[in-house]
This record gives sequence, structure tokens and C-alpha cells, in this order.
Amino acid sequence: MYSQKTQKELILNIVKKMGVVRVHDLTARGLHHESLRRLCKDGLLIKSSRGLYELADADVTEHHSLVQVAKQIPHAIFCLLTALQFHHIGTQSPYKIWIAIDRRAGKPQTDYPPLRVVRFTGSALSEGIEVHDIEGVKIKVYNPAKTIADCFKYRNKIGIDVALEALRECSREQCCSNDELWYYAKICRVAKVMRPYLEAIV
Repeated sequence: MYSQKTQKELILNIVKKMGVVRVHDLTARGLHHESLRRLCKDGLLIKSSRGLYELADADVTEHHSLVQVAKQIPHAIFCLLTALQFHHIGTQSPYKIWIAIDRRAGKPQTDYPPLRVVRFTGSALSEGIEVHDIEGVKIKVYNPAKTIADCFKYRNKIGIDVALEALRECSREQCCSNDELWYYAKICRVAKVMRPYLEAIV
């Protein structure tokens, strides 16, 4: 059994390495969750969300909110407006974080950051995923071509103008090829919808 002092030192080292930790990350290593409360009281850690802790003086990135979500919902894939923002495509700056989860998955239980959840299935869920290491945490986000196809699929929710802006900018900046766009258009079953727009930019 670790002493209180040793537990605090071990926890701080783990948080430094992982960036954001859940209570489970510590209890799985034989550390007591009460030490988290003490470290927060001492001003060394902060509780950033339900069950999430990080260093009070952490050097965070622009994607810190995605890190928080990825720790709480490891199976989440960042999509639509959040993926556009991640890839610096278009002008969207969504208040909520858009995530895709399996249609059969339970509703995520989080209080912060605010989420917008969409449910995918099959290849529409599993294809086009990139994995990025942000602040020591692996996050999953759809690549630009898959994201644009998703935007056309959800055009009634986000607006066709958003999908068109993303498509034009992606073509102009060569974020992906027309073949990739066509591939994901078929996966997302929006090939007929996207065809005239794809032909117009060729």
C-alpha cells in the first residue's frame, strides 16, 4: 500500500504523462481516488468534468475539449462540424462537439463539454478514421473526404451551404482527391446528391 505522499507523487506523474485522467486510470494502478480530492484541494489538480482530472497549470492545446471527450467516450469519433474545424476546412466554429457513435451504443453520460451525437453504422461508422495523438491522448476523427460526404448526408441538419463551402475549400486546398470524395460519397449513400457538385469542380 502506498503512503499518501507517494500516492500524490505517483498520481501527478501519471497526470503529467496522460494529460487528462479518469478515476479508473488511477484505481486500476492501485491508487486511491481520495488522493485526487486532496490534490485538487492543494491546487495541483482540477476536476475538469465528471470523473476527469488534469493538472491545474496544464499547457493545453486548441483541441483540449476533444481530449476531454475522448477520455470520457473512447469509442467516439469526431465528425461533421467538429471534424471540419479540426481539419481547418470552412468557417464553422461549433459550440457543441459533434461525435459519431455506433447506432447500438448507449447515450454518452457527460456534463461537459456539450455534445451533439449522431449515430452511424457499418462502413459509414468505421471507414475514414484518422487517429491523432493530442496531449498524450489518442483521438479519432474522420478524414476530410469522409467528413465532406457526412456533411452532405446531414445537410438538412447543418445546411447545404456548409457542405458546399467545405467541398469547394477542400478542392481548392487539395485536402483530398475527387476519387476519395467519390469513394466516401458512395459509402455514405450520397453519391447522387454529390455528383453534380463534384462534376462542377472537376
